[in-house]
Amino acid sequence: MVDAVVERAPGARGKTPRRPAKRPNAALLPVSGRGSFWLYLLPGFVLLTVIVLVPLVWNVYLSFTSYRGIRPPKWIGLDNWTKLFADDKFWTSFGNSVAMIVAMVVVPTLLGLLLAAMLFDLIGKKFGGRLASFLRATYYLPQILPVVIAAIVIGWILRPDNGALNTVLKAVGLGALQHNWLGNPDTALASIMVVMVWVQLGYPVVIFMAALQRVDPELYEAAELDGANWFQRFRSITVSIIRPEIFVVTLTCTIAALKVFGPVYTLTRGGPGTATIVPSYYSYSEFFQSQQVGYGATIATALTVVIVAVAILFIIAQTRAERRENER
Repeated sequence: MVDAVVERAPGARGKTPRRPAKRPNAALLPVSGRGSFWLYLLPGFVLLTVIVLVPLVWNVYLSFTSYRGIRPPKWIGLDNWTKLFADDKFWTSFGNSVAMIVAMVVVPTLLGLLLAAMLFDLIGKKFGGRLASFLRATYYLPQILPVVIAAIVIGWILRPDNGALNTVLKAVGLGALQHNWLGNPDTALASIMVVMVWVQLGYPVVIFMAALQRVDPELYEAAELDGANWFQRFRSITVSIIRPEIFVVTLTCTIAALKVFGPVYTLTRGGPGTATIVPSYYSYSEFFQSQQVGYGATIATALTVVIVAVAILFIIAQTRAERRENER
């Protein structure tokens, strides 16, 4: 009966079922064919080993030694780690890293979302895509500049005597607000935070505007016909669709904030006092200024552990968010 039904089924007459194509057995391939693709991966593995893995293992080893860079390292066990957890300067540096996360992650991401949505949804529609592209490039310009050069220019602007900022304040009658912006512990960290917001803002704007290209314009039109204002469309459509890009920007910017070095080194050298010190600069100063290589390696290893832990937490959060989105 089953065979008869199959024979009478429309479209089945005269056709024989196709058999899946047999894949070549890897055991029958020549040895040169099976292993040749490893030759393309070999340069990457060599560079990864030499540039990343070997220095990482050596750094971790040095964190358990007393080493000044001249005599061979002396094993001291957990002494450096015990010292690290009791070091107030180390915890101050991590507190300043939290401020850098605010300046390089929270503020640029929120402003980048708003600016990207405005450039794409408002300016792009009313004034054309050329103006939106020009403004996008303008926001991204600080990312093109080398960090050290940008920091030197900002240092000139914030000079206490003849800096551009104090000169402008004096010219407009606000001479009372003149200040040693980078030399005062109360304003040094805030000044660097403002600089980092300016430097970092263009990155999320570019990423989010690229992500908005895959949003269906009909969604905005349908929401507008339903009476939704711009902010409601932004919250319900824009943010929900480009959520993967938001995770990527947040993760990469958080890693950059935790290991920021150039602006602090160029502008303040961690000062005045410990007002702007961050873990990367603290590790550098222990390596090259105090010649406490073992303790500097301990700081660098602790920073690496924190960055890896943050990356894992972000990936877990993104995976759970995508899973909840797929279950809806």
